[in-house]
Amino acid sequence: MLNRQFYQSFAGSFSETRRRLQPGVMRLLAGIQPDQDILDLGCGNGELWKTLMNKGHRGSYIGIDFSLPLLKTVSIPVPEIQIIEHPASGERINEAVMKYRACFVEADMLMDGWEKPLANWKFQVILAFASLHHIPGEMNRAGLVKTIYQRMAADGLIFVSVWQFLNSPRLVKRLQSWETAGLKRELVDPGDYLLDWKHGGYGLRYVHHFTEEELTLLATSHGFQVAENFNSDGEGGKLSLYQIWEKQG
Repeated sequence: MLNRQFYQSFAGSFSETRRRLQPGVMRLLAGIQPDQDILDLGCGNGELWKTLMNKGHRGSYIGIDFSLPLLKTVSIPVPEIQIIEHPASGERINEAVMKYRACFVEADMLMDGWEKPLANWKFQVILAFASLHHIPGEMNRAGLVKTIYQRMAADGLIFVSVWQFLNSPRLVKRLQSWETAGLKRELVDPGDYLLDWKHGGYGLRYVHHFTEEELTLLATSHGFQVAENFNSDGEGGKLSLYQIWEKQG
């Protein structure tokens, strides 16, 4: 998969560009209570947890990412965290494991059963910042949202952001043809794009461009309702689309 190859190859240089949280993310983090349990999907280099920790967060935090090289760039003192590599089938993260302030788990959200280590958990807050747009295929995204629903507390919230790169003339210039990756345009879905990377080498990333209607439908088709919707970040404040989801009714 393109993105797996990218993040395995460019974990270090990518992490260097992700040491500051976006304004939209900071806006939503302000609404998290200090004692709430958090699941962070696509946690990357742990910068989000570092911010929460500095704000005095006391609840449990579990970060999920498929890139072990990226997880190993987490710049938090080792005694504060645990990184679980390749959790065994059926292995569960329990309260005893959470003697650490945070737990980072290597898991691929495209693989069946990635959520099994979380079977004992119901989260008050689930974060999906800049992760859904890297999940290829409508069915895969739907499957992920169904899993998220099962792991969320009845009164929980999901904070979602997706990249609106088509709003940026600079990023539009970086779009590449699918032939660059040895693929044909007719084999990918509408809204799927290929973006280049030139920091520390040349790479390619798969990204899906969500419309507001498409992201809303993904929520409402799987038991959620959209509590808030706004644009933020980057050029003109329109580089990311944010939504807050809650369980319907």
